[in-house]
Amino acid sequence: MPAPGKPGSGGTSYLRVVPRVVLYSAAGCHLCERARSTVLAVRVELPFELEEVDITGDPGLEAKYRELLPVVEIDGRRVFVYHVPAGALRRELGAQSPPDSSVL
Repeated sequence: MPAPGKPGSGGTSYLRVVPRVVLYSAAGCHLCERARSTVLAVRVELPFELEEVDITGDPGLEAKYRELLPVVEIDGRRVFVYHVPAGALRRELGAQSPPDSSVL
């Protein structure tokens, strides 16, 4: 018989779903520095995985993001360009992570 909390046991197992945030930035971009500060401040309050991508010198990323920097994506969806308001970031993260993220 499977142990409680294991699939097929009838017990409950919990899987915490944490949003994945990607911040695209470039060296010398003051708006990027401000966005990074905001993202890090919100991360203290709300858990999320953070990947920072410096587009400097990458022709593909430069073409895709340079005119929009900073760019923030949550779970692959672009949510902010140019400016990252802390309150709006909190709301977006809340929308990505339902309060009850348990899985049976």
